[in-house]
Amino acid sequence: MLAYARDRRRFLLFGRPRQVGPETHRHRAEVLLESLLTLGPTFIKLGQLLSTRPDVLPPAYIDVLSALQDEVPPAPWPEAKAVLEDELGPVDERFAEFDTEPISGASLGQVYRARVEPDAREAAHIDGDPTATRTDGAGGHEVAVKIRRPNIEALVRADLRVVKWSLPILLYFVDDARSFSLENLAEEFSKTIREEMDYEREAAMLAEIRANFAGDDRFRIPDVIESHSGPRVLTMEYIEGTKINDLETLERKGIDRTRIAENLERAYLQMIMDDGVFHADPHPGNLAVTDDGQIVFYDFGMSGRVDPFVQEKIIDFYIAVANQDIDAILDALIEIGTLSPDADRGVMAEVMEIAIQDARGEDVEQYRVNQIVGQIEDSIYVFPFRLPKNLALVLRVATVVEGVCVTLDEGFDFISTATDYLTEEGYREESIRQYIDETGQQLRRTGESLTRLAPKAERALDRLDRDDLFVRIGVEDEENVFDKLAKRLVYGMLLTMSLFSMGVLYALEAPRASIVAAIFSVIVTVQLYRSFRKPKSIGARPQFTRQNLRQRRGKE
Repeated sequence: MLAYARDRRRFLLFGRPRQVGPETHRHRAEVLLESLLTLGPTFIKLGQLLSTRPDVLPPAYIDVLSALQDEVPPAPWPEAKAVLEDELGPVDERFAEFDTEPISGASLGQVYRARVEPDAREAAHIDGDPTATRTDGAGGHEVAVKIRRPNIEALVRADLRVVKWSLPILLYFVDDARSFSLENLAEEFSKTIREEMDYEREAAMLAEIRANFAGDDRFRIPDVIESHSGPRVLTMEYIEGTKINDLETLERKGIDRTRIAENLERAYLQMIMDDGVFHADPHPGNLAVTDDGQIVFYDFGMSGRVDPFVQEKIIDFYIAVANQDIDAILDALIEIGTLSPDADRGVMAEVMEIAIQDARGEDVEQYRVNQIVGQIEDSIYVFPFRLPKNLALVLRVATVVEGVCVTLDEGFDFISTATDYLTEEGYREESIRQYIDETGQQLRRTGESLTRLAPKAERALDRLDRDDLFVRIGVEDEENVFDKLAKRLVYGMLLTMSLFSMGVLYALEAPRASIVAAIFSVIVTVQLYRSFRKPKSIGARPQFTRQNLRQRRGKE
């Protein structure tokens, strides 16, 4: 934090920013990664959240932290067993069989495989068929049992207090845009981690999302075994599948990876645009593919809702992207609160054009990227992007899903898939009708204005004829040009006077006075030079997931 503060102000409390290269950022990010792993579960979760926030951290940090996983050793079985039995009762009585080796470990909980008797499934159905059952030679149904990590509640509360106390100090060293994002990040993190520890909430979200996909054979969502679940234990139907980024196995099984990528994007478009409730942690560890090509979703601890206003604006954004209407894209980003209204629209328009080109799977010419970077450095001194709290999880989903889809199919066309979805669901047709209605209203208002224009023009001409018309002119000076010019004039006059005084004092053989005049001249010269220097840029570099993936594969 001290190093980041010195980048903002060379002497912490004052001074110009320092220029820091990508290697320095990467080194600091690696140090931060090690610190987060040392600090434990809560801070690992914080690092995972930061890895999806390019509005808070530079690209090098995002790249390093994106590799952060829940590298926390599982709690010993006796401790996990105590939590399980405190919730459900004796393990031997509640489960027909229980494997004490966890199949998945995370910072807040761990998952075990077990079996329950057939009657424990109650209303749980396989593939939406109430008559279907899943049994094997050992008898019973296979389930996954998620147990909250022992004593994690007290540890999370203590860690959240540390985050809360540290935030005011950190906010002092950042600009207003990042301050806005950091405050939202802290609030979102506190809310998200508490929700993720509440397994009753997770069960309810899982059931709701499962109901939304009922009858869609492209997806499999595990059912909850309510009789074996509680606030700290969640028992679900166990669905086996191939990890979604295990490309070799998927290829060997003859599964169409492009179709899987398309179905995955469509699933999240439906969750965000139509359903308003979505699975918010789609990293490869939480996604699998069955031998039939169905996508399986695991772990609904991190899930969220989209309010109607945000849904509407997201739809506007996707329609604008589908139509490649750059102005409409920028308008949607501004209305939703993601893009600052003060951002340079010309530069941001070019950034969006490159982003669309990359999303279509097309190669982005490096010279264009370099050109955009130069324009950003010349014209944007305040970070233009910010992230409202109601969009943080949506951004996480968009970022991670993009990475998964590109891994499945490097040439995957996001925009084409989104456009087809919008067309099939009638969003584009509705947008056209809305545009026609708005155009008709605009024409009506234009006609009304024209009827009022003639009398007003006649009155203005009468006043002009009587010499009774005054014109008031105001000059906007957003760049403080006049202020800078005045300073330079004053510094120039002071420098001239000080140099003249130094020469006169030296001629009158007053060396001490001439030295004072010389020092004053140097100070004024420095101030005059600084007034001509341009502000330093943010030094940002655009990130393109697809191109980064190609670079990494090339290195491998």
